[in-house]
Amino acid sequence: MRTMVGIVGGGPAGLLLSHLLHLQGIDSVVLEARGREELEAEIRAGVLEHGTTELLVETGVGDRMRKEGAVHHGVNLQFDGRRERIDLEGLTGKTITLYGQHEVVKDLIRTRLDAGGEVLFRAKGLGLQDLESEEPKVRFVKGDEEYELRCDFVVGTDGFHGVSREAFPEGARAEYGRRYPFGWFGILVEGPPSTEELIYALHERGFALVSTRSPEIQRLYFQCDPDDDASNWSDDRIWTEMHARLDTDDGWTVNEGKIIQKNVVQMRSFVCEPMRHGRLFLAGDAAHIVPPTGAKGMNLAVADVRVLSRGLAEFYRSGSTGVLDNYSEICLKRVWKASRFSWWMTSMLHRFDGDNAFQYRMQVAELDYVTGSRAAATSLAENYVGLPMEWREDPEAIARTTEGMDA
Repeated sequence: MRTMVGIVGGGPAGLLLSHLLHLQGIDSVVLEARGREELEAEIRAGVLEHGTTELLVETGVGDRMRKEGAVHHGVNLQFDGRRERIDLEGLTGKTITLYGQHEVVKDLIRTRLDAGGEVLFRAKGLGLQDLESEEPKVRFVKGDEEYELRCDFVVGTDGFHGVSREAFPEGARAEYGRRYPFGWFGILVEGPPSTEELIYALHERGFALVSTRSPEIQRLYFQCDPDDDASNWSDDRIWTEMHARLDTDDGWTVNEGKIIQKNVVQMRSFVCEPMRHGRLFLAGDAAHIVPPTGAKGMNLAVADVRVLSRGLAEFYRSGSTGVLDNYSEICLKRVWKASRFSWWMTSMLHRFDGDNAFQYRMQVAELDYVTGSRAAATSLAENYVGLPMEWREDPEAIARTTEGMDA
């Protein structure tokens, strides 16, 4: 098999990259280990930054998101028995959109298949070869047959446990990260919403989050032991914990409903440097992971492939490798800032092992400052709605990477 760009991983990063390349007349093949039904049924949260929603709309895959997604103009921070709102739009002129990651995946799959795109489901990557040559190769298995995909470039969007990052030669990459001593216990609930906008809560018992998916489906989380098992929690025990952490002194209470899903989410921060070796580029979770507190995971993946698609378009249009050569540097500036923000939000809102009353009061004081200072609230809001891509602020870079591009 032969294509221009081989993409290992059919999640939002790989599918969006394939779509962006298609708009520039660049062929690609997407290899995804899971089946389409499995991929589309994997329910994942989705807080989309302002720039992410703009890109989806501009490139023709945002129609259903605009109809069904919930635009939020602010978020709430709850602590010390009270709730304070951060006015995202008032402070930045931008909003966020709640639209599940799995819904984005559905839209992208349909768009790629309708356009005749090659998305090979149940195609498991086995390994990458000749990454420093002009024709790198991807070995994969589909059914009982093993295949080889030859291409000009390979992009690894196959997540933390995929084969792409492991294809870097020994000593060619550095990895930074930490595991957090807690996880999130998540539930999906059939019932009326408890709030119109997200609630991030600090409580002496630990963190909690209320997120509205739709008028009928709600998503709620609370901090838990990362090694806990969802089967250990009865519905009554879950609602008792939710009420303890979320009900406020003014009489507000979280709405209950039928729990249709329970799971425990692990928490980690991880960054791989560089995000390129030879003609292999990493994007999304294959290169970096952030705790979900800052709502940055999918948005970072979108930012990666946005840069990469422009670099590849520049290469095929003029032969220039300017953006591709600087891909890691461009993306990692944003990755590290998003990692900092996610770490800060996590540290401010969670109880750590060995925390004492002093540490808790420090967290309350920080939340009181953030919600009481316009400057501090603006800093949170700017990061939450999405920082600008600094490379796009360079007029020469913009002209070099956007000339003649349809999108």
